[in-house]
Amino acid sequence: MLYRWLKPHLPRGLFGRTVLGLLLPVVTLLLVVSVVFVQRHFEGVTEQMVDTVAREIRVLRDTDDAALAEALGITMTPVPAEALPAYDERRWYDFSGIVIIREMRAYFPDLVRVVLGDDRTARFYFPAQSGFVEMAVNRRHVSANRPHLLFVNLMVTGGLMTLISFFYLRAQLRPITRLAEAAEAFGRGRHVPYRAKGAAEVRAAGRAFIDMRERIERQIEQRTLMLSGVSHDLRTPLTRLRLGLAMLDEDEAAPMLRDVDDMQRLLDGFLDFARGAQEGEAEPVDPLALVARVVDDMQRAQVPVTLIAAEGAGEVLLRPDGIRRAVENLVLNAVRYGSRAEVSVTLSERGLRIRIEDDGPGIPPESREEALRPFARLEPARNQNRGTGVGLGLSIVVDVARAHGGTLRLGESARLGGLCADIVIAR
Repeated sequence: MLYRWLKPHLPRGLFGRTVLGLLLPVVTLLLVVSVVFVQRHFEGVTEQMVDTVAREIRVLRDTDDAALAEALGITMTPVPAEALPAYDERRWYDFSGIVIIREMRAYFPDLVRVVLGDDRTARFYFPAQSGFVEMAVNRRHVSANRPHLLFVNLMVTGGLMTLISFFYLRAQLRPITRLAEAAEAFGRGRHVPYRAKGAAEVRAAGRAFIDMRERIERQIEQRTLMLSGVSHDLRTPLTRLRLGLAMLDEDEAAPMLRDVDDMQRLLDGFLDFARGAQEGEAEPVDPLALVARVVDDMQRAQVPVTLIAAEGAGEVLLRPDGIRRAVENLVLNAVRYGSRAEVSVTLSERGLRIRIEDDGPGIPPESREEALRPFARLEPARNQNRGTGVGLGLSIVVDVARAHGGTLRLGESARLGGLCADIVIAR
């Protein structure tokens, strides 16, 4: 229960939590040592010293011997009533002064005032026959000299050790931060130079990350080469088939030409999937202008798409070719199953959202996760009579979004009633 209450107030970063874990024991140790030392040393020693001085004052009050007072180092001075201090005095940091006042009043019930205004003299005021008498004692006779310096030394020493530990921890955590930055960049599709450094555990994690990154890059390269090679090799026989069908009668060749076109479309889909999101380098791009150009190009190609909103301003680190391919795939997917598509772009301080909506039948919630998988086809839900696809359009968009550190979200369009696809990328 206590942890749940504290959790929102704890630092979110590893560095902040480590510093907190360092400061909390140090501060606790300082408090415990201070309290124990005050109780065991200051309070006990001060009580003994006050007891001795109180006995001396009691003897002087009984004898009124000036020579004895001088020998004991106690000054006795008559004080008129109007010169009597209005209240007890002590400095706020004078903790031993609390013990002095308490013990002296226990010894002398008729004690009127106690003034501990400085670190050199303790003044006690008692009633006398004509007014009051002030008995001044050297402060070192009733308490340790400058007891507050203990707390100052503890705080200075604790602060210095904390500062040293702070810089040491920052140096130890820097390799972890660099590893996190390299992993985040790789998740966004960027290759950041990284070399394992730091403690043995951090170096082991860094080497594991480098090995993993190399394996993933090899896998992507092999997949790209395989699909590109297969698709390229199949283009030659398709071209020969198309040329051969052109020699036949138009009515007889029309169905076979449609089959060849379908095969060509499948090959183009395979090539797009092979290229994925790794084409080109990330660069600062104005996403609003980029999406506007994509929509203009598709409108010139007689695609029923409209840019209805573009909010925000600024640049985002993007791969222009990948974003263009993702938007084109979503728009073509929208007009394939609907009659029109609407595009909107929102750029905020936190991220970028590109939304494509259509007026088609949409995708049921229980089928949306399956629709994002490669080669998945949901024709019964998306109106099979409007055309067939390769089943790679949405998976290509997912790859592009993930390469930018984002995601693809599918939902229902509140405006048009069909599918609503959001490409969301954090800044």
